[in-house]
Amino acid sequence: MLSAAHDILSHQRTPGNQSHVDPDPTPTSHNSSSRFDCNPVSTAAVLLADILPTLVIKLLAPLGLHLLPYSPRVLTSGICAAGSFLLVAFSHSVTISLCGVVLASISSGLGEVTFLSLTAFYPRAVISCWSSGTGGAGLLGALSYLGLTQAGLSPQHTLLSMLGIPALLLASYFLLLTSPGPQDPGGEADSDTSARQPLINNEASESKPGSGSPLSLQERWTVFKGLLHYIVPLVLVYFAEYFINQGLFELLFFRNTFLTHAEQYRWYQMLYQAGVFASRSSLRCCRIRHTWVLALLQCLNLAFLLVDVWLSYLPSIYLVFLIIMFEGLLGGAAYVNTFHNIALETSDEHREFAMATACISDTLGISLSGLLALPLHDFLCQLS
Repeated sequence: MLSAAHDILSHQRTPGNQSHVDPDPTPTSHNSSSRFDCNPVSTAAVLLADILPTLVIKLLAPLGLHLLPYSPRVLTSGICAAGSFLLVAFSHSVTISLCGVVLASISSGLGEVTFLSLTAFYPRAVISCWSSGTGGAGLLGALSYLGLTQAGLSPQHTLLSMLGIPALLLASYFLLLTSPGPQDPGGEADSDTSARQPLINNEASESKPGSGSPLSLQERWTVFKGLLHYIVPLVLVYFAEYFINQGLFELLFFRNTFLTHAEQYRWYQMLYQAGVFASRSSLRCCRIRHTWVLALLQCLNLAFLLVDVWLSYLPSIYLVFLIIMFEGLLGGAAYVNTFHNIALETSDEHREFAMATACISDTLGISLSGLLALPLHDFLCQLS
């Protein structure tokens, strides 16, 4: 949906009354005096539609989502994903398309909080697998959209071709996934165990997730406070990178290249996802405990590209490509290392709650970036 954001906002209707977006729309600016090629609405609007429902789900999840069994949650996530593709593909207006994006957001938010909570019942090694899988999903989503539209397929047919993915999601959960066995939930080497540092001082005895009584409000608050030194850096990382992605990508437009504006935007999204995939899959060879360093570097990326949008001093789009790859590497590394560190530092009885709570971080950062990117887009597009 984020890869298609520029096309969704360039939405047109063909005489045959079918939803269609030209894969390479002719650049049209709503402000002819602007030096930018701007859509009337920032792509941050798609970002907000894509993230705010997820934020609501994740904020409410630690309060009672655990009372709902996992299977209905996964089924709902798959149905919403399929509905989002259909609604956006057959819509005749930006408003209906954004409603489809909202469905995708519900699917994504519910799916993420569900599967991250579910990792508490399996060996800790699944954190690395989960992270690599989500990184690969982002890359394949952006790459497939870029490749199919570049090959001449319309965005509508590209979205319809993705309907098999929700079906695979449901099949993999209900038919492929095995139930947790009586194995050691840690599943890590002794070196990992010795590296554990409890998030709360009086760490309870190790017990299977969900085997004890529900956590009290006081316990939840104590665990949450222990998570803050991981939550805050992850919020900053995602704020900076999505401010770049949905606030600046559209404005980083190079007129002296063979790529159209829409193609440049799709390439930015694909390269970002490639960086995310690489770093989310790097846990086995590189582990980072001080994630605040990644947050600092990501904020520097944001400042550098924001100044370039203002002054246009970068001579080549290929330099922007490299920076975007680096941005993706930082974002993916922050994600996988944050959840790995939390898995190491929480007791088994707290881990399910901790995972569900910490996944609010990226969504909160993305939501804040979308809210600020909208007025920034309008301000910059009014510049001559």
